[in-house]
Amino acid sequence: MFDKILDVAARIDSILWGPWTIVFIAAVAVYFTIRSKGFQIRRINLIFNKTFGTIFRGEKTKAKGRMTPFQATSTALASTVGMGNMAGVATALSIGGPGAIFWMWVLALLSMMTKTAEITLAVHYREVDNKGNLRGGPMYYILKGLGWKTLAKLFSVGILINALFTATLLQSHTVGRAFLSSYKIDPHITTGAMALVTAVVIIGGIRRIGQVCERLVPFMSFVYLAAGIFIFIINFTKIPEVFGMIFQYAFAPIPAAAGFAGAAVRAALKEGVAKGMLSNEAGLGTAPIAHATADTPHPFQQGLWGAFEVFIDTMVICTITSFAILSTGLLSSGQSGIELVIDSFSSVFPPDVASTLISVSILTFCLSTQIAFFIYYETSIINLFGKKAITYLKWFYLMPGVIFAGIADVEKLWVFANISVGMCSLPNLVALLALSGAFFKLMKDYIMDKNKYATAKVDASKMYVKTAK
Repeated sequence: MFDKILDVAARIDSILWGPWTIVFIAAVAVYFTIRSKGFQIRRINLIFNKTFGTIFRGEKTKAKGRMTPFQATSTALASTVGMGNMAGVATALSIGGPGAIFWMWVLALLSMMTKTAEITLAVHYREVDNKGNLRGGPMYYILKGLGWKTLAKLFSVGILINALFTATLLQSHTVGRAFLSSYKIDPHITTGAMALVTAVVIIGGIRRIGQVCERLVPFMSFVYLAAGIFIFIINFTKIPEVFGMIFQYAFAPIPAAAGFAGAAVRAALKEGVAKGMLSNEAGLGTAPIAHATADTPHPFQQGLWGAFEVFIDTMVICTITSFAILSTGLLSSGQSGIELVIDSFSSVFPPDVASTLISVSILTFCLSTQIAFFIYYETSIINLFGKKAITYLKWFYLMPGVIFAGIADVEKLWVFANISVGMCSLPNLVALLALSGAFFKLMKDYIMDKNKYATAKVDASKMYVKTAK
């Protein structure tokens, strides 16, 4: 029965991720980059000053239904920095070869503007209820900015699938496989424990989710980055070779070797784009749901965090994972997913240290993603079925990870991630193009310091940027 489901999923994946999808995703990113005159490159100093430069200022909010800008960013990063950066990169390399990383980089550089746009629009068109709680995301700016009810519902369905298959199933599954490989712990025990911790956090609502992510994300990123930089130092002589492979096989097929079956350029392109979008979520439409809950002075200022997220997620963390795998020569070992990452780190660190390091990193990465993604799941449920439905469907969110914990063939499960990415991103990207005029008006309002569309004014007046419906 499960094999039949996988066969159907594989066919859907091949249709959804045909050449036209990759061209469309790239075209949207190129469009925003060109129309903004390469803002993400020209004004990289502004992006970092208004994001990373504000982290240590201790911003706070007393409102229950909202987060500080950094908490919202930490929650968004918690959902992006996860198994996509480790198991996802390893899978992309296993299927698409080293060239997949090049296309990840290209997509990330261009998509910094895509993510800035979607977050800006999510904050501008968000909903404020009578208790001051904030809620927003693509389903809201599609409905308010365009009036396209069907597309808004379609996006919500995509988010629902993404939350159940990617956030809870694959995140838990990745941790379960890591702990089985390192400590011989039954995956069902690991995924069950993760479900319990997630339940305790989500009971506390948006503020508790933000507070937990605010503490977890810096810690988990520092530990993994420190280990990755150590590998760079130890294998520094391999740097030219590794980057040479990445550039060479982005445009040429890689031959089969040992346990590696080889990969065509098309496979490298597809895996780089699909896993890259899964990892940094630019254009996917998930991160804007978290950012819409931020106490921020202007929508575009919060949007700048999106560019920062893409840079850190792909250009830094994904690069570290890919270098660890390629510099150790283990791509042809026949391993894939998180096991390949563990083996790569074990070739540099003592096996026990490597197992502990990767297990702790993947646990914090995936647990934080599972926690953060509940906001997206909840928002999609409310949008599709109303506020009362979340009371009954809340705990269903935690079930897939535990149910599918024992499946060993991780390659087959990743097809669900590709499908969920496509179902979310395509409606969102269509909406972004349709609302691009609104985004650039908001961008100009911030850059020119006019503040006509400052967040507090719009939240109170509901005077949104008018677009053709």
